[in-house]
Amino acid sequence: MIHDDNYYYDIIRSNIKKYREIKGLTQQQLADKAGISMNYIAKIESKKMQRGFTIVVLGRIADALEIDIKLLFEIDK
Repeated sequence: MIHDDNYYYDIIRSNIKKYREIKGLTQQQLADKAGISMNYIAKIESKKMQRGFTIVVLGRIADALEIDIKLLFEIDK
């Protein structure tokens, strides 16, 4: 099955939020640790940004969350 782009972005968005909440971080704390703006994190998590983040940003977020980047791509069952 071929999924549209939003399908993949939504998986990544929900995983960023999930792991941020598991780590007990606010959006501002995650942004500070990742070296990006809180507004950018908020947009990513809220679906306001379409095709707006790169693998470099995902790497920074994963590093800030202290997780393997591949976890951002996992589909919750």
